[in-house]
Amino acid sequence: MKSQELILYRNMKHKELFDKVACLLSLEQADAAEAAHVLRACAGELIELASYYGFEGNLWHCFLALCLAGDENAYSTSCEITGASHGTLNELAAHDFKIMKELFDYDICALDDLDRGPGIWSALSCYQAANGGSKVYNKHVRDQILALASSLEKAADEKEFAAEVTEFYRRLGVGKFGLNKAFRIEEEGHEPRILPIPNIEDTHLDDIIGYRLQKQKLIENTEAFLNGQPANNVLLFGDSGTGKSSSIKAVLNEYYDRGLRIIEVYKHQFKSLSKIQEQIKDRKYKFIIYMDDLSFEDSELEYKYLKAIIEGGLGIKPGNVLIYATSNRRHLIREKFSDKRELDDDLHNNDTVQEKLSLVARFGVTIYYGSPDRAEFREIVKGLAERYKLEIPLEELYARANIWELHHGGLSGRTASQFITHLLGKEAEKNG
Repeated sequence: MKSQELILYRNMKHKELFDKVACLLSLEQADAAEAAHVLRACAGELIELASYYGFEGNLWHCFLALCLAGDENAYSTSCEITGASHGTLNELAAHDFKIMKELFDYDICALDDLDRGPGIWSALSCYQAANGGSKVYNKHVRDQILALASSLEKAADEKEFAAEVTEFYRRLGVGKFGLNKAFRIEEEGHEPRILPIPNIEDTHLDDIIGYRLQKQKLIENTEAFLNGQPANNVLLFGDSGTGKSSSIKAVLNEYYDRGLRIIEVYKHQFKSLSKIQEQIKDRKYKFIIYMDDLSFEDSELEYKYLKAIIEGGLGIKPGNVLIYATSNRRHLIREKFSDKRELDDDLHNNDTVQEKLSLVARFGVTIYYGSPDRAEFREIVKGLAERYKLEIPLEELYARANIWELHHGGLSGRTASQFITHLLGKEAEKNG
């Protein structure tokens, strides 16, 4: 069986299904009766994957593209750092790509001759997603896999086939970090797991109206980071609903194609930060560890883990990791009046206070997002109304926006967005 001859690509995520179909492709007509149930089981698994990812077209080609794009082996991970590999590793990969090319070129319609059924495999060779692909689990992943499958279909021989896969690794990377933008942490025992977040809000910097200087400061630091230049950890602080979190999501969407990835970490997971860095320090990607709504109560000590990570220990701090955090507090740690008093039983009270206040100083860049004034609020409302093509006279729009903000949280970008959402709902109800 061809799949057993592979050297580097032996531990693919869907290896069991891969082996089954590869075995079916080598069967003779005499073995058809025994293989019928396996044929239909494999077809069912391919259809499930198609539903999960939103695949369409030749599902066998989509499946092989998924296997190649997702397998982190010695060759694929070296290509994401340096591009095409050389030497012995390249020769071993060429051996595997020749086998993969043969399997890729097999006409799965021929499996209907073994099945003698209703033409299942012919249908899988030109599969159409239900509802035009509306069940796509992760559109970004789907698009990348379909693009790779399409390019591999055009490869004239195994050399072109290998070149297409290698270029995919160089351009996008491999495995979960290559195919996904954002990640979360799941703590399992003593080892944290980095898991993809499938669907990310499609926010871009142009969608955030106003805050030009704040966005520019964030862009400059992020671009320096991506270019391998010195860059700082960033704290975005200020009033609620002003676009701090949205700015970081927008930066991710703007720079994903240049290798930027984000890992969201919650306060209770800070003790795992060093282990998380160990898992990502040798990858080609640039990682932002994202901490949303960061703040600490007086009794919470997690800030010590954060300070230790930012300051660094004896080991070299990874050059591909920065911390971006948002907070509604300037100093992050709630400070009580009693902290400032001289206490007879605390000779080192000043040191204690300074330790708490010094956390913010560990962020080299701090960016303030303040609530808009009345004129700025109106500009945000106007910009959002134009974006969504709401045809309401300006004076009426502003008057309704003023009434809305008085009852829904005051002047902020979030309030303006919620107001526009309310108007869109009313429009849909009127036209529906």
